Amino acid sequence: MSMESLSIPPQITATRQNPHAVGDKDGVIIVDHGSRRKESNLMLIEFVAMFREGTGYPIVEPAHMELAEPSIRDAFVSCVQQGADCVIVSPFFLFPGRHWHQDIPSLTAEAAKEHPGVSYIITAPLGLHDLLVDVVNDRIKHCLHHVAGDADECAACAVRGYFSAKSDGNILQLDNMAYAIVSWP
Repeated sequence: MSMESLSIPPQITATRQNPHAVGDKDGVIIVDHGSRRKESNLMLIEFVAMFREGTGYPIVEPAHMELAEPSIRDAFVSCVQQGADCVIVSPFFLFPGRHWHQDIPSLTAEAAKEHPGVSYIITAPLGLHDLLVDVVNDRIKHCLHHVAGDADECAACAVRGYFSAKSDGNILQLDNMAYAIVSWP
């Protein structure tokens, strides 16, 4: 699928009450890559719940591009069953790559074939967004506080069981991971 096909056709913007906002008849699918690790996939479910609560959007579904359920097709069906006549697929990816350019559009188009009359839009990935600077900085600061013993594990590390820190001052052992060299005052 070419990038030109990802542009919003005029009939979509003409039929939407407010073409600049998510409406009651719009479904949102937040899609990540998917993982063989159940704990990683559960984090998307948690994020979707946070997103739904934070935005107030009535129809928001998680999807994994591959390796886990629900699939993009499953999420698309769920959105339509809840009354969506337009599905907005938002890739939970940092940068545009093959998955955003080819795989997600192809999987979404395949799902949409089963629902004539339901349009869809695929948004850009997260990309170079100013707020990501704050998110990354917050994560770095939290991890530094955790290593110093001043903070509990973050949700990502606690769920994955990776960051049970044991340090001798220079070597930090991360459970299930390699050792990290640290220079700690």
